[in-house]
Amino acid sequence: MGKFLLWLNLFLASVLLLIGLNWLFYYIMGKRSAKVLTEEEFKEGMRKAQVIDVREKDDFNAGHILGARNIPFTVFAQSMNGLRKDQPIYLYDQTKTLSVRAASKLKKNGFTDIYVLKGGYQDWTGKTKAK
Repeated sequence: MGKFLLWLNLFLASVLLLIGLNWLFYYIMGKRSAKVLTEEEFKEGMRKAQVIDVREKDDFNAGHILGARNIPFTVFAQSMNGLRKDQPIYLYDQTKTLSVRAASKLKKNGFTDIYVLKGGYQDWTGKTKAK
């Protein structure tokens, strides 16, 4: 029984370490690729920006930020050529993970004015629209 508990503790510690490393990876990747905006900062600048929802179409149709355009992350690499480099790009998804990954792709392709919504759509309290 004692050996089992030791292995179980080692396994759980490994899982927690991996979760922590994953969080750290996305945190660093986000800092390098985009500026993270609070909801208020996002609202202030979104009228002059390209607001992109990187969630899948069904999630977008269920509800999205008013004025946002849907480019699902699964097709983002093929569709980002339709974005303008001379205007800011405001990204969001359900939490923030996909937005950070999309921001990284944009940065690698020469985009510089990239922003991500802190907390994502799940924390959004502003105007929304559903189809």
